[in-house]
Amino acid sequence: MIEISEAQIQAVRSDFPILSRNIYGKPLIYFDNAATTQKPKAVIDAISNYYLNDNANVHRGVHYLSQHATAAFEDVRRKVADFVHAGSASEIVFTRGATEAINLVAWAYGETFLDEGDEIIVSELEHHSNIVPWQVACERKKATLKVVGVTPEGEIDLEMLGRLISGRTKMVAVSHISNTLGTINPVAEIVNMAHASNVPVFIDGAQGLSHGPVNVQELGCDFYAFSAHKMYGPMGIGGLYGKRSWLEAMQPYQLGGEMIDRVTFEKTTFNEIPYKFEAGTPNVADVMGLAAAIDYLNMLGWDFIAARENDLLQYATTRLQQVEGVKIIGNAAHKAAIVSFLIEGIHYFDAGTILDHLGIAVRTGSHCTQPLMDSIGINGTLRASMAFYNTRYEIDVLIDGLNRVKALFA
Repeated sequence: MIEISEAQIQAVRSDFPILSRNIYGKPLIYFDNAATTQKPKAVIDAISNYYLNDNANVHRGVHYLSQHATAAFEDVRRKVADFVHAGSASEIVFTRGATEAINLVAWAYGETFLDEGDEIIVSELEHHSNIVPWQVACERKKATLKVVGVTPEGEIDLEMLGRLISGRTKMVAVSHISNTLGTINPVAEIVNMAHASNVPVFIDGAQGLSHGPVNVQELGCDFYAFSAHKMYGPMGIGGLYGKRSWLEAMQPYQLGGEMIDRVTFEKTTFNEIPYKFEAGTPNVADVMGLAAAIDYLNMLGWDFIAARENDLLQYATTRLQQVEGVKIIGNAAHKAAIVSFLIEGIHYFDAGTILDHLGIAVRTGSHCTQPLMDSIGINGTLRASMAFYNTRYEIDVLIDGLNRVKALFA
């Protein structure tokens, strides 16, 4: 593990302007990174620079600004492909985020390959965005949604998954990292299990790309979805990695704009991948912001990020375990820097509201994982999700805040 000085931590924090502001007269302590990460100035500047100097619609324009914007736009596609180790840039589709990427595949793959009586497998760990699109696809095609359970530690039950995969299974869709419990799923193992039965695998990587390097070749997955705003980039942009063979075989999801090849009133033909799945005017400015986010993460390096997040996770877990009445929900062997917990006798909304007035931002509720909450037998939790710019001192302030919450309700 690398050694990181306090000066290095403070230098990184200075890259994020919002971290210097006050909330209710208190310094902001931001522990809601699983919902969205804060943005470094480099990302904010990249978006502004596009609108200040390069704004033009991309593709097909012959004038300078359009040509320049198109070249920059496609450069980012190549940067994303390199970042996740895709086979080629044509396997990267820009979307509004992971949710749209999931909807794209659930609809386009479902329309092309899903038949009555087929089955799709999801897990109890999934975000609603990786449940509902598959559920609706099954309803539309008269297929069946199968659910693999979760162990008491908060890990996908791989033995159950093995039993569920059958000759009727057409897709296994699981998250890389649970946004609620922080569980890091054994994605490569899941892919191997599914591929042994010739079943493709979709990975919801919304939490994956912010916590560690992703190599889709090594994972072996058929699809991988991500959102820029979870990885220090802007909101409203993300993408989908899909193996070329699947993307070429699937029907287009939305129609119009760059996804068109030729239109007549008798017949319309569609563009090649990835443009076949990019209808309408793309969010070019935020694609530039995504590029800046990738550059920033590469500049920091995954060793730095892993060292910071592992330290924060272990420290937060230890400190929370020292608070009487606090129960951590989810104790997987491999976790990202996300901790969900409850305080005995105190509703999570009440606790979260009090913490907010102390300047501490945590997430409260079901975290868009209501089926997981039902499985655990609770309605929701407090969730502290940490990023490399957080500090041990901020965790200490959180613990002091929890003790104040307990004192108020005592």
